[in-house]
Amino acid sequence: MILIADGGSTKADWIALDNSKNEAFRVRTLGLNPAVVAAEELHNRIINMFQLIHIKEEVAEIHFYGAGCGTPKPVEILRKVLQAIFVNAKICIAEDTLAAVYAATGKEPAIVCILGTGSNSCYFNGENMEMLVPSLGYILMDEASGNHFGKKLIIDYYYKKMPKKIAAQFEKEFNLDADYIKQNLYRETNPNMYLASFAKFMFDYKEDKYIKKIIKKGFQEFFKCRILPYNKTSETPVYFIGSIAFYFRDILEKVANKYDLKITDVIQRPIDNLLAYHKKNIN
Repeated sequence: MILIADGGSTKADWIALDNSKNEAFRVRTLGLNPAVVAAEELHNRIINMFQLIHIKEEVAEIHFYGAGCGTPKPVEILRKVLQAIFVNAKICIAEDTLAAVYAATGKEPAIVCILGTGSNSCYFNGENMEMLVPSLGYILMDEASGNHFGKKLIIDYYYKKMPKKIAAQFEKEFNLDADYIKQNLYRETNPNMYLASFAKFMFDYKEDKYIKKIIKKGFQEFFKCRILPYNKTSETPVYFIGSIAFYFRDILEKVANKYDLKITDVIQRPIDNLLAYHKKNIN
């Protein structure tokens, strides 16, 4: 049996294939980002999913694509966790950007971007990914991501830059007590996922002038930092993966047009496209 997983910081989608490459089942666990989640918690999030544990000795291969898997140390942490559970499996771990490439463009050259809980980009030349810099995560990078916008909303609320009408709704939906926020940011697991939970507020108020402004500014920052430095022409396909890109595609396309770029497609969840790629290309 083969497991294919697309693991973000908020959630991880798993698909199991039988020996004939037919889909056996699919499940979703909590996010499995080894850069921010401790090994013990990673282990618990997997073993708490009955469907995965039920077949753990039957799994021969795992293809895991995950947030936080762009540098060696987190990859090794996750590898040890997976190997301890799926004892008979050959384990392949790559960063989520590669899953985005496979899901979006397959084997054709393109710029491929992620805008979800976190953010990233790469240029895929048809064979290899070219990345501007390694991602340093939610504190220093992740422009225009869910956690980026979550931080912006909290900051604007506390500095009273948020319009009163929006602030009143914000107060109704979230616990904005300072001690509660600090507890979640500095003491709890997955602070990036916690910050991204605030970004969901923008979906309900996407027509508001204030919300549109901060989204546009975030997207502009992403283009300047993560797309324009590749110096590709307007003929280069540009793909986006993730809920932030999906729900705010209209604003994203306007920003792209400003830089004389055209978005080829926006994919909310890459797992189905990733499955199709594996069925076609993995022996």
